[in-house]
Amino acid sequence: MATIKDIATKAGVSISTVSRVLNFDESLNVPDVTKKKVFEAAEELNYVKRKEKRNHQNSNTKIAIVHWYSEKEELGDPYYLSIRIGVEKRCDEESIQTIRLNKEEASLNKEGIDGVVAIGKFSKEEIEFIKNISDNIVFVDSSPNEDLFDSVVIDFRKAMTEVLDYLTDLGHTTIGYIGGEEFVNKKKEKVNDYREITYIEYMKSSGIFKEDTLSLGNFTHASGYEIMKSMLKLKQVPTAFFIANDTMAIGAYKAVLEKGLRIPEDISIVGFNDISTATYLAPSLSTVKVYTEFMGESAVELLLEKLKTNREINKKVIIPTKFIIRESCRSINQ
Repeated sequence: MATIKDIATKAGVSISTVSRVLNFDESLNVPDVTKKKVFEAAEELNYVKRKEKRNHQNSNTKIAIVHWYSEKEELGDPYYLSIRIGVEKRCDEESIQTIRLNKEEASLNKEGIDGVVAIGKFSKEEIEFIKNISDNIVFVDSSPNEDLFDSVVIDFRKAMTEVLDYLTDLGHTTIGYIGGEEFVNKKKEKVNDYREITYIEYMKSSGIFKEDTLSLGNFTHASGYEIMKSMLKLKQVPTAFFIANDTMAIGAYKAVLEKGLRIPEDISIVGFNDISTATYLAPSLSTVKVYTEFMGESAVELLLEKLKTNREINKKVIIPTKFIIRESCRSINQ
């Protein structure tokens, strides 16, 4: 695993800057380009390069990478940045040309583009725009229509069930949920989040669901901080929290510590994604590892296969997750 010093060296910044960037320190006054260097260095150092560049048989292939998040938004939640790095690294290994396109861009020179990797969630109108770029499309982190498109996703339900089983096995019966909301179609249509859906179903089936222990904001550390501050004011504060991404968990850590409470002695926390920062928190964060780089790689491989074989049947690839137990949870069984 890369150290903070390794990241600092690669990014060309100080160790203290790396530490503050990875912990989303709002008082840090550095340009976004510096933050981007740190996050990309952290992801790239943890990226396992499988092969050196192959032959140049794909050197005339050109792929458009369509972002759901802007580069600014990627700095607030590195999940999609990590997927994008996986796509770009795999393309580099295959000598494939890439161009980046934000989903809000209205025009594009489509000449010479052989396929599209679309990262994130998209409205029907945005999907139509993507279809106009190329007929060869792979969606990553969403599967809008399995009859029409290849896709690479993870099984949120399975991952959530594993986390909730773990927390209940530790004796926790009041488990809070801190998550976010995402929208498409100009913020009019909410995207289903199967972490939230599975949490509600699981807690209700166990007879321990409480509406006031579920709260939603957006997927930023600031939102995680504010929501946890509110949760800590409840009459009965949950003994454990599932937090829908590690970025929000970083904010929640701050709120807990400001309250004078301890993790995990007073509150257990589980995150999601296993971003680079998770191992550097104190205590280190238990979280669900999502193989984001591999999701990006798999999307490129699906696209190449389709280009080479003219495959007519679409594929949906489900990438497994891994629950990583670290130091942020404890048993309360007597």
